[in-house]
Amino acid sequence: MSPGMCFRSVSLAVALVAAPVVSRAVGCISQAELGSLDRDALTAVSAKLAGAVLAEDFTTLQAELLPEEANEWSGIHAAVEQSASLVKGGQFLIRNLYLLDASSLTAPADTQFFCSNASGSLTVAITLSALPPGRYAVALAEAQAAPMDGWLGLILAWDGPATAWKLAGLNVRQGVFDGHDCVWYWSRGRELAKPDPWSGWFSYDAARYLELPFDFISSPNMEKLHQEQSVISPSPLSAMPLSLHDGDRIWKIEAVGLDASLHEPDLGVVYESTGVTDPAALRTEATTVMSAFLKAEPGLRANFHGLWAYAEKDGKRTPVMELPMKQIP
Repeated sequence: MSPGMCFRSVSLAVALVAAPVVSRAVGCISQAELGSLDRDALTAVSAKLAGAVLAEDFTTLQAELLPEEANEWSGIHAAVEQSASLVKGGQFLIRNLYLLDASSLTAPADTQFFCSNASGSLTVAITLSALPPGRYAVALAEAQAAPMDGWLGLILAWDGPATAWKLAGLNVRQGVFDGHDCVWYWSRGRELAKPDPWSGWFSYDAARYLELPFDFISSPNMEKLHQEQSVISPSPLSAMPLSLHDGDRIWKIEAVGLDASLHEPDLGVVYESTGVTDPAALRTEATTVMSAFLKAEPGLRANFHGLWAYAEKDGKRTPVMELPMKQIP
């Protein structure tokens, strides 16, 4: 059975983050159930902001920023700059709108919203931390025709004094790795789960990253993906910390995870360093560790782009370098 259509969403880049649920005295209205006034207003402001992101129109974005988020402008500015390659050549189309009503709150609280369609057959959960009382909205837009299939997420907040929706946060994520989307990686994870558990596990992680990179939005399909991944055995999580024998030396791997820093399906390898500080010596050490790691898990070479090495010593973690698989001995 092939996986269902993935549900794409994005993280809140500013102020609101995932957290355990405390308050549920709130409501959510999905796009199809919105009244025409709310739908038209949210669509208009979302389209305006999406266009500004595409054009890197920082004047418009800053003018539309919620006053309470003024201190976060530098982060939004950087996020838009870094997103250019993900949306280049595309045009944004609004795909999903969710209107979140937290006006019944009496103080900031960790809050969960359940957003169902008209029939109740599909429910999306949105979980936000330390949410102040008020009205909010989440808008998801696809950069159609962009080679990296970028997706934009906007967090809007109702600004009472201005009687207008304002920008409270944004984030952009790619929708594909080398032309492959969430469904492809989900299918690949199923194929590899038994013959190559590590490659299968991280293929599920890639699927999750491309469609639901953070945990504050959850859909039935993403829950299904998580359940399938959780039964993979042996899993990378159960193997940590991992000891790798390399001649007379033993390298200790503290963690391995998907790393899309370069917009490629890389894996990040965190290892216990010997403490060398010379840049050339540190790169040599990192290369040796990556080579030993791939000898232990050779299937990863064919299924991922490369490895990032992160040296850890005395509680400090340092990114050393990234190497494509073909350059790792």
